[in-house]
Amino acid sequence: MDTIVAIATSPGRSAIGVVRFSGPQSLSILRSLINDETFQPEPKRIYLKQIVRESGEALDSALVSYFAAPHSFTGDEMFEVSCHGSPVILRRVLDQAQNLGARIAEPGEFTLRACKNGKMNLTQAEAVRDLINSQTDAAAVQAVRQLNGELSAALQPAKEKLIQIIVRLESALEFVEDDLPAIQIEELKKELSNVVTNVERLAATFAAGRALRDGIKVAIVGCPNVGKSSLFNRLVGMDRAIVTEIAGTTRDSISESIVLRGVPVLLTDTAGIRDATDRIEEIGIQRTEQAMADADLLIVVIDGTAKLSSDDRAILAKARTGKQVVAINKCDLAAERQIDAALRDTSKVVHVSALTGEGLDNLAAVILEPLGTFDSEAAGVLITDSRHYDLLRRTVRSLQESDGILSQSASEELVLVGLHNALRFLGEITGETTADEILGEIFSTFCIGK
Repeated sequence: MDTIVAIATSPGRSAIGVVRFSGPQSLSILRSLINDETFQPEPKRIYLKQIVRESGEALDSALVSYFAAPHSFTGDEMFEVSCHGSPVILRRVLDQAQNLGARIAEPGEFTLRACKNGKMNLTQAEAVRDLINSQTDAAAVQAVRQLNGELSAALQPAKEKLIQIIVRLESALEFVEDDLPAIQIEELKKELSNVVTNVERLAATFAAGRALRDGIKVAIVGCPNVGKSSLFNRLVGMDRAIVTEIAGTTRDSISESIVLRGVPVLLTDTAGIRDATDRIEEIGIQRTEQAMADADLLIVVIDGTAKLSSDDRAILAKARTGKQVVAINKCDLAAERQIDAALRDTSKVVHVSALTGEGLDNLAAVILEPLGTFDSEAAGVLITDSRHYDLLRRTVRSLQESDGILSQSASEELVLVGLHNALRFLGEITGETTADEILGEIFSTFCIGK
C-alpha cells in the first residue's frame, strides 16, 4: 500500500496549514522530515518539532500528531504536520514527502481508506463530505446524524427482515417438496409489505433532505416595475438590487443565498419581461428565461394597484409550465380583490408588501411548502443524496415484483431473485455491495486531503 500525502486545509495563506500523511511509510517519512531517526512518538500526543529541508536547514517549527494503526482516521499509520500556513512552506513539505516515497492523495482517498478499513461505512463517509459542504446549521446537524450512523441504523431493520424472509424461502426450496401453504404465503406477503412501507417512508424524506443539503432555486419574475427588486431586497435583507421608479431598471439577473427556516435558498432577481427596447434589455430578458428554466420555484410578482395586464397574463401562462406562486405586491396600498378573481385558477396566491414586509412569512411558507411540515431542528434522519434515493426506489420496485410473483404462487426461486436484488441495493447504500468503480465516482466528489 502506498503512503499518501495531501494538504488538509483550504488553499491560500492562513495562520495554520495542515499536511496529512497515511500509509506504512508514515513514521519513516516523519523521522526524515524532522531529521531524527530515533524519534519514537506516542500515539495521539502532540510534539513541537522543527521541519528540516533536505539540505539540513530549518524550514519551519510545527506541531506533529502521530496516530498508530489501527487507531487512526484511516485505520493505517498516520500523522499530521501543523505548520505555518504559507503556501511556500506547505508546498516544500509536499515536495520533500514525495521525494521520500509518498504520493499525492486522490480526492477523498483518506476517507476511502477509512471506509475500506472498516472505520466507517459508505453512508458515514459520504456524510463527511456533506458536513464539509453544509451551508446551514440544519444541514450540518443532518450530516452529523448520518456520520453517527443513523441512516445505517434506519436501514438495518429492513435488511434483517429481508434476510429472514430469504432464509425461509431458501429453506422451503431446499427441504420442502410441495408448494408453500397459502397461510405462509400470506404471512410472507404481509412481512414484505411492511418492509416496503418502511423503505418508502424513508425515501419520502428525500424532497426535504435534498432541499436541506442543496438548497432551493427560486426566481422572481414579472413585468417591469411591479416591485420584483424591492421584494428581492426585502427577502435578502439588504439593498442588493437597484430600485427606481423607472421601468426596466434591472437589466441582468442577480442572485443571493438566504436561509429560510434552516433551508438554503438561492434567490434570483430577474429583468422584467416585455418587448425589449434595446440589445442590452434583450440579453437581460433571455437570462430571465434561462433563470425561469433553472428554478425549482418561480415567484411571479403582480402589481396589486393595477389591473392584470396582457403581459401579466402571458408571464403567468409561461410560468405555469413549472412550480409557481403569485405574489401580489403593494398589498398595503391596493384593492386586491379584482386581481384575486382574475387569478382564481392559480394554485397559490400570496399578498405581500415589499415596502412594509407584510406577507413575507406567508411567502416563505409557500416557498418551503414542497417540504411539507418540515422542521429542520426536529426532523430525524433524512435522505439527502440522490444515489441513496435511487437505490431505495430500486429496492421498493424489486420487493413489489417479488410480492407479485409470490401472489401468483410461482416458484420460490423467482421470488428470491427480487429479494436478493433488494438486499443488494440496500447494501450498496452502506457500501457492503458497492463496486469499486462506483466507489471511485463517489469519492472523486470529495476534496483532496479528506
